Amino acid sequence: MSLGPFTYDDVGATRETGFCPSGFHPLHVRTRVGEGEDVFRRAADAVMTWEMHRAMGVGIDASADRAATDVDVTVTLAGVIKAPCRVVWTVEEYRRTGWAYGTLTGHPECGEEAFVVERTGDGTVWLTVNAFSRPAKWYSRAGGPATRGLQHAYARRCGAVLRRLCGDGT
Repeated sequence: MSLGPFTYDDVGATRETGFCPSGFHPLHVRTRVGEGEDVFRRAADAVMTWEMHRAMGVGIDASADRAATDVDVTVTLAGVIKAPCRVVWTVEEYRRTGWAYGTLTGHPECGEEAFVVERTGDGTVWLTVNAFSRPAKWYSRAGGPATRGLQHAYARRCGAVLRRLCGDGT
């Protein structure tokens, strides 16, 4: 069952780190998760199966148990704000795993957000949250800079929760 159309034109653009369409606000938050192959595999699995999001306390209603292109996802914040999205791309490589979803009609924001786990050459595991967005609902617009601050806090919390899930509390 499809939740509706995308609410923006540049679908899939978060594949290109640093790209932000005109009129949108960029977000780029990179958090160290830990070190080693085991941490990478655990982090990749937590991101791909929605476990990281659920551990943050947000509701996830997805049309599949694992992120894949065209999977519909409704994120529920604070038990009341429904945010319908669709996965627009995934990546599962030797040192890089993740996905991005784009907003659908009814989402409080308009744009795209990617969650990618990467293991660098020295073995360090990172979560990068890369996004571009602009308000779509009156309450998002009314929040102004505070709304963007909450988005950054959410991205930082993703990293902290993933670090905890992977057993590296440093």
